[in-house]
Formats: sequence, structure tokens, C-alpha cells
Amino acid sequence: MTTVTCCHTIVPSEDTPNVRWRLSEIDQMQPLKHTLSVYVYKPNPDIATTTPPIQAMIDSLSKILVYYYPLAGRLHWAQSTHDRLELHCNAMGVKLFEAESQAKLADYADFETDAVRDLVPKFDYENSPIEEWPLLLVQLTRLSCGGFCVGVASSHVALDGWAAIQFVKLWGKMARGQSLDPQEIPFHDRIFLKPSEPRVPPRYDHSEYKKPPPVLGCVDSKEEQKKETRVAMLKLTSDQVLKLKNKANEGLQTASARPYSRYEAIAAHVWRCACRARQGNEAHQPTVVRMMSDIRNRWKPPIPLNYSGNTVLLTLTPVSTYEEIMGNPLSYGAQKIRDGVQTLTNDYCRSSLDFVASQEKVDWLRIGSVGSNFYGNPNMSIVSWINLPVYDTDFGWGKPLRMVPVMRDGDGKSFIMPTPDGDGSLILALRLQTLHMEAFKKFFYQDI
Repeated sequence: MTTVTCCHTIVPSEDTPNVRWRLSEIDQMQPLKHTLSVYVYKPNPDIATTTPPIQAMIDSLSKILVYYYPLAGRLHWAQSTHDRLELHCNAMGVKLFEAESQAKLADYADFETDAVRDLVPKFDYENSPIEEWPLLLVQLTRLSCGGFCVGVASSHVALDGWAAIQFVKLWGKMARGQSLDPQEIPFHDRIFLKPSEPRVPPRYDHSEYKKPPPVLGCVDSKEEQKKETRVAMLKLTSDQVLKLKNKANEGLQTASARPYSRYEAIAAHVWRCACRARQGNEAHQPTVVRMMSDIRNRWKPPIPLNYSGNTVLLTLTPVSTYEEIMGNPLSYGAQKIRDGVQTLTNDYCRSSLDFVASQEKVDWLRIGSVGSNFYGNPNMSIVSWINLPVYDTDFGWGKPLRMVPVMRDGDGKSFIMPTPDGDGSLILALRLQTLHMEAFKKFFYQDI
């Protein structure tokens, strides 16, 4: 249905530094595969219907790469340690694909179909050495209805979610003919995210790097990882968000207690619904939620907003059981979510980097790598994108109708993100085992 018609290699429009960097411990833990997302734009009568606005995309991408020159580089294995990565800023360029599709926007419904994968660039990881992997690939797809989709594949080793969204936003700004403000110019130096010197052992147990609870009766998660999964995009209206938040805050013990946030309330609700959908006869099943939390404001001194690398660390809720999550008020799960996030103090974050630095090999820590921890059944991974500017990307065609994270695989992955309405409503983007999805949907809306 989607045909790639052309591929361009885009390099910075000006000379950029040719340097080779040691990546931070946080960078080292990120998935080696690209993070995928799609920005969806409605038909615009001001854009020619026969020719995509490709030249403006090429020119502005070449210009923004002068500022984001590391994205035009390549990863390399460090010679001193065989599984640590370095980033060579060598201006080899990024890939921009032109594509056409016979589909219309309506054909993608709520973007729950796996056909959405046709809207993001494809890359063969198996038959290409890592030194040849572009860190950024983009696909501009023109739909038959006149709409456009910009599919972005960005290396998570180079950029976290905030930095990737900020990059696309600023690329759009340059495509509109505007210049970057001084505070928007990205900061790339990883020097302040170094482990302790001289090296010291970690000060905490760091359970977030240990194996999570498996399904009772199973010694590992191999069978769960083989099971079929599917995607759902579940909307919560602003009224439903408020109802969940109020429900989580019922009966706070003291008037001075800090109310649970939207994220804490919704994450607790998602966790409870997953427990109910998966329950079977195992009320005593242990379960945890993994979160990816931004430590920019937890690090002392704070990490600048224009830093372009990774500033997210894993954290876990305390272990609970299905019966505890289902049988207690929503505040119980919300407090567990809060407890997990609150562990990320400045000292804990620094200890986490020391833990990674102490490992002879780090591949087992990389999310999604062979042998890494699996947070599907009976566990969940719930990430907040609530405050990310996912709809601020305007290439001159107006703001996107949707921004869709493309979740290739993996049970239990979810993102909580805003809707384009800007009215306080939210979307839960979720991938769950097919066996449990319909029950999850029923429970998700049953109480709200």
C-alpha cells in the first residue's frame, strides 16, 4: 500500500566538528533499535497536490543538522571495552525517504493497526554493522487524500523522548523559515553525566536492574514473550481524567498531603486493569510497574532543557500482588507509583550511573536486548508523555492531527500522552497480549 519512491542522504549544510565522544552510562542502557513515531497532517490546500514539499524538508533538515550534528554521525564500539558505545560525529548524514500511499487518513482509524509501520522508515539491523546505522531516518509519505505523514526513526542511544520531540519541533521551525532562539540551540556534552571519580561502588540495591517477577509457576519470561500482542489507543476525556484523579485522592489522610497527580492516578488505574485482565486464578501473583523518569530536575545541578542526550532512568514500584492492587482503593496503586518515582533522588541517580559503570558488560542492561529484563505479563511499563510538546511540530502545513508512537512489539508497554485537542484529555497508547486486550478495555472504561 505504501511505496518508497526516493531516498536522500542529508548532511549538515555547514562544516561541523569531527569528534568522537564517550557516551554516558544512561546512553549505554538505551535500546539499540530506533524509536519510531508518526506525525500526521491533514490535507492542506496551500500545498501542491502533485508534489510533496520535499525540497523544504531537505533544506531545513540540512540546516538543523548543523546544530544537531551528532545525529549525522555514527555509533562505534569502543576499543577499550567491547560492549560500550561511542558516538563519532563524522557527518555521514541521515536518511530521508519519499513515499506514496494509496491509503487515506480514515484507513488508519485510531492508528491501532500494524499498517502504521508502513509510515516509518525500515532498516535492516541484522545485515548492517552498527558503524553504518544512520542515527536518524525520516519518511515523508503522501496519502491519497492529500494528507502527509512524517515518520521519524531516531536512535534512542543518541536522543531520549524529550530530546527527539524537541529536535523535530525545531526542524519544523526551520522549515517555516525561522531561526533558533539562543536557548533552543542544543547542548551535547555528556561530561556532567559521568560516574563518580574516583570510582565508588553503588550506594543502593538498584532493584530496577534485577529480574522482575515472572508468572507464577514459570522460571523465566520466554513463553510470555512469544505470545501475540496488539495495540490499542484508548482516549480519556478531561472529565474521565478528573474522575480518576479524584478517585485516587479520596480519603487522603491529612489535608496537607500532596494530592496524587494525573499520571499517578492513571498509571494506578492502568496497572489495576492489567491485573484484572490477566488475573486468572492467581490473586497472589507478584507484579511491578517499570517507569522511565526524566532526571533533569532531580540531578544537582539540574540538567539543561536543551541537553540533547538521554536523561531518563528506570525506576520500579515496590512489588505488590494482584489482590493488593485490585482489592485496595486506587490510592494504594497511586502511592506505589509515587514511591517508585521518589526513589530517584540526586544521590540515587548518581549511584545508578556508578552501578552501570561497575558492570564489565552492559548489554544485559540495554532495554530490548537479548537477555534484558522483560516487563510484560505479569508486569507493566507505563511512561508519561503528558507534558511533552508532541503537537508543536509545524513544517508549514499546520500542527499535526496526531502524533503516534509506533510500538513494534512487547507486552505491557504503554504511554500516557495528550490529545491534540488541548482540553486536558489524554490517550493511553498500549501494547498488550491479544488474549488480554478486550478484558483490559472493558475494565479500563467500566469504572469511569
